[in-house]
Amino acid sequence: MQSGQKLARGVARHMRGHGFVSIEEFVPARGLRVDVMALGPKGEFWVIECKSSRADFQTDSKWQGYLEWCDRYFWAVDTDFPTDLLPEGTGLIIADAYDGEIIRMAPEIKLPAARRKVLIQKFATHAARRLQAYRDPGTAGLTTSHKEGNQDDD
Repeated sequence: MQSGQKLARGVARHMRGHGFVSIEEFVPARGLRVDVMALGPKGEFWVIECKSSRADFQTDSKWQGYLEWCDRYFWAVDTDFPTDLLPEGTGLIIADAYDGEIIRMAPEIKLPAARRKVLIQKFATHAARRLQAYRDPGTAGLTTSHKEGNQDDD
């Protein structure tokens, strides 16, 4: 398991403790792939981008595109990460492979209702496809595309 995957696992465990469910490598829109998308008990969406090193952070040119797909945006890093690099106005989670802790709460900018509805459907569809692929690996390639396109192709 790579460093970013370990961070994502710890973040997902921490989010579960707050009543959130999460999906790793979620595609909210074509060209975007979120490290962790968390859905909260009140329908809120949090995006958490996991950065394992300075270089990983400095080569991320898409992160601002994620802001319009969540109510709160966080960075998840380990204890050795130089957190002064992270932009103001974003949340911060310190994590490892087993858990995490919210150090700085991200500001809330509520999603428009129509976008939230689309995200909830995409989230549920993505989770169901992952579960089906886990339970029956031979069906993973048999998914059919739908009106918005196959999630796996986004």
